[in-house]
Formats: sequence, structure tokens, C-alpha cells
Amino acid sequence: MLNRKSEKLLMRCITEHQENVYRLAFSYVKNKEDALDVVQEAIYKAMTHIERLKDADAVKSWFYRIVVNTALDFLRRNKKVDTMDHEMIDILSTGAEDLYSDIDLQRTLNDLPIKYRSVIILRYFEDLKINEVAEVLNENTNTIKTRLYQALQLLRMNMLDEPPKEIK
Repeated sequence: MLNRKSEKLLMRCITEHQENVYRLAFSYVKNKEDALDVVQEAIYKAMTHIERLKDADAVKSWFYRIVVNTALDFLRRNKKVDTMDHEMIDILSTGAEDLYSDIDLQRTLNDLPIKYRSVIILRYFEDLKINEVAEVLNENTNTIKTRLYQALQLLRMNMLDEPPKEIK
């Protein structure tokens, strides 16, 4: 009975957050097909291990953690291959119009180490609270706060093309 209730909660979570989950997977693997594979594998893992869900209120962060870990596993398995989908090739090729208004932010974010990128993506792009980010990444809340601060500092430093000018 408890598993049936947990399955329904999980299915509702997956349905309600399907775009966010896909976007989260895509932010790691940078490819549509791979992101879909990661999401599919994460759903399979979640459904087959539903009994490990201890708190029904934490189903979203539990599932996000599975998605993040599945994406990281995927990256480790495919470390030697760095593919790019056709849209990204078109964007980066010379003469193509820049479709992203924040391409510098995207590039700078991609250059961050994974532990900082994960915190930024989950906090600002997935709009999770600090304690939810900590649950997803299986870290202490204070560790997440520190990483978030450090990540923002790195982003700021990398985004500045020239030293800041003094305001008079």
C-alpha cells in the first residue's frame, strides 16, 4: 500500500516537473538525445527503487538527486566522447546568428567545475531552495552555501572582461 502511494507521488512529481528534469539533465550532458536517455534511466531507477524513498514530502529532491547522479554517471561512462548536437554546431559556426542572449553566461557556466555548476543550476535555474539543493547533491547545507558563494565569485570573475571601474 505504501509503495503504491509512493509510486503515485513519484509519477505526479515526474509529470509536473518533466521540463525541469529534462533541462537539468541537458545542463549536464549538453545533448538532446543523451538528456532524454538520462531522464529515462532516472525514471527507471526511481521506479525500481521506490522503496528507498523514506519521506514522501522529499520525493522531488529524491528524484532530482537520481537525475543528477544518473547524468554524472553518464558523463563518466562517456568521458572520452564530447559530442555536440546540430543546433549547437549551427550556433557556434561562423556567420550564424547568436540565438542566446546570455551566451557568455552559458559558456562561463560550462567552464565551472561540476560541483559549482551543479549548485548554480539547481539553485537558480531549477529554483530549488538551499536545503533542497543540499538534499539533491547529498551534501551539508553549509557546504552548499559555501559552494554557491564560491561559484558566484568564479562566475563574476570570469564574466568580467575588464577590471571593474570605480564609481565616482
